[in-house]
Amino acid sequence: MIKTPFSLAPEYRDYVWGGSRLRPEVVPTAEAWIVFAGNRISSGPYAGRTLSDLAETFGVDLLGTRAVAQTGMRFPVLVKILDCAQWLSLQVHPNDEQAENLEGVGFFGKTEAWHVLENEPDAKLIAGMKPNITAEALADSIRNGTILDTVQSIEVKAGDTLFMSPGTIHALGPGMLIYEIQQTSDITYRVYDWGRPQTETRKLHIEKALAVSNPNATAAVLSAPQVNDGEVKTLTQCQYFQLDTILVEEKTATLDTLGESFHALTLLDGQSQVKAGGGRSSSINLKPF
Repeated sequence: MIKTPFSLAPEYRDYVWGGSRLRPEVVPTAEAWIVFAGNRISSGPYAGRTLSDLAETFGVDLLGTRAVAQTGMRFPVLVKILDCAQWLSLQVHPNDEQAENLEGVGFFGKTEAWHVLENEPDAKLIAGMKPNITAEALADSIRNGTILDTVQSIEVKAGDTLFMSPGTIHALGPGMLIYEIQQTSDITYRVYDWGRPQTETRKLHIEKALAVSNPNATAAVLSAPQVNDGEVKTLTQCQYFQLDTILVEEKTATLDTLGESFHALTLLDGQSQVKAGGGRSSSINLKPF
């Protein structure tokens, strides 16, 4: 088991809906990919190598037994920070079986969760359909461009968490900074894109969206739990990931994967020191993303 903590260098995506909070010198910047297979390690004995390289080299000693059982030597999750200055496309993701059927062997579905870091007043997102929308009505609204009449709009605030299962039609709205964790997949089927022109890299995927959309899928808003110094509280979890919030002020927090998985830590505020390795521990100092 790897017992040396290390830091990752983020990568950025400059999509049309991005803002100025992630990289004020490059606008728009939509996403910072902070934990994914392509990240380069920026500290420690593995500096310069990619996370995918380490996963292939160390396998279960890096990823843990449960992760390897699900995705083999492939790094199993993708963690992003999203700066939403405009509406993202209305979209939907497949589950594992649908992804393999529609895209081919080796593709995974996209189960994800959102945690709201910052929000402007009245910030909204779309998560699922209004009550009593039938599959036929959903299909008609997707085909004829009236999908906005059938989806559910939700107001959110900083600290809220939403678990987004495959098949849930959704979109993030302007005025939010979002922490997202998802399966190791970037399969997105766009349903509606707010009148933006389609391009080679930004198309609608009506037929595939119809194949995976679930009219009964919604996402409940989970409010932030009370966390005391040194505590770890789970915000949401599923078979692919567990999203926790940790508060460390004067005390310390202890984490143990039991060899089943790994920890990917994102510091949101202040400074922190991470130690690992038991008797012959090594450490790194974390700064905010």
